[in-house]
Amino acid sequence: MSYKCSRCKRDVELDEYGGVRCPYCGHRVLLKERAPVVKEVDVE
Repeated sequence: MSYKCSRCKRDVELDEYGGVRCPYCGHRVLLKERAPVVKEVDVE
């Protein structure tokens, strides 16, 4: 799954045992990338 570091803005791929840390700058806050598709909800 692809994430983006909130400090250095680089793409980060996480593995199962790597922990949650950017391998480039060591920052611990990673943002999940959103899908480019906009979903519509039918409200009744």
